[in-house]
Amino acid sequence: MMKRKTAVLLTGVLAASVIMTGCSGNRASNEYVSVGGYKGIEVADIEEPKEVDEETVDEYIQAVLSQHSMQEEIKDRKVKSGDTVNIDFVGKMDGEKFDGGSSESYNLEIGSGSFIEGFEDSIIDHKPGETFDWNGKFPDPYTGNPDFSGKDVTFTITVNYICGEVTVPELTDEFVKSVSEESKTVEEYKKEIEKQLTEGGTSDFDLQLQDAAWKAVFEKAEIKGYPDGELEEVKTRLMDPIKQQAESEKMELADFLEQYYQLSEEDFEKQAEDYAKESIEQKLVAWAIAKEENLVPGDSEWEKEYEALAEEMGFGDVDALKEAAKASGDPEEVLQDVIVQNRVREFLAEYAIQVKK
Repeated sequence: MMKRKTAVLLTGVLAASVIMTGCSGNRASNEYVSVGGYKGIEVADIEEPKEVDEETVDEYIQAVLSQHSMQEEIKDRKVKSGDTVNIDFVGKMDGEKFDGGSSESYNLEIGSGSFIEGFEDSIIDHKPGETFDWNGKFPDPYTGNPDFSGKDVTFTITVNYICGEVTVPELTDEFVKSVSEESKTVEEYKKEIEKQLTEGGTSDFDLQLQDAAWKAVFEKAEIKGYPDGELEEVKTRLMDPIKQQAESEKMELADFLEQYYQLSEEDFEKQAEDYAKESIEQKLVAWAIAKEENLVPGDSEWEKEYEALAEEMGFGDVDALKEAAKASGDPEEVLQDVIVQNRVREFLAEYAIQVKK
């Protein structure tokens, strides 16, 4: 875990001296940004992770057991009111499928009123394995989607099975071997989970401290400008996918934005510009501090950093990571920005002073 520095503010001279010591003497700047007082930045005190006890471990393991529970599938009788059934359904209006009108392996309690009137009742007396069409009508008005109000609809419904009792497995050595790559016995598994939960609490603490320190530093930064063309480039990259969606729907951009996002074109463009500005500003601030504090990896270090990032983010290899990064620009530039920002966040958190008020 990173070093933790906590200051307790008292009154008068002591409080003033802590503030002055915590925020002076460090500044990073270039032609685009200037930020000072980042080393020893003060943040609100963050609660230490709680000790993982036996009860916490047992609760976690019980959740794992529940996730591996088995649902009895009843297939030898007809559906009756009150049953929970597993169904597939496809909805069509005027012979065409519509968004939100289809699903597979959907669990539905008959009589719950979850679907439009008549849908659930139509399943009664059908047996698992049967497929049938039900013709209905959306209510008028229909708050789920006003465009559907009063319209005729046909659902093709397949009954997969009636849901029976749920059986939760017992915690045995055999179960442990099926869910863990490390443990072979129940006792080993409990120790493994205790370690995971402890490390998870520590990780959560570190991330909260990093977030708080980064936010405090970023708010202090003075933004002088942006590299030529970068603001427009990022803004365009943000807006293009939405424009392409509108084109694929054969809709004017204004109509598409209004229907799916409840936004005007002016608001959409402003949001894209605001997000682009903040994204660039965060990158500029991070690089300024990284260069001032010698946190930028050397030429020979980048490949190892890519490999570590790929593993952390669950990519098979660096090539897969770079392929995913293409959506945000030049892959290596994108990944280097992420790596530098991560290093800066860890640095700021290491020296942050938590203030207990």
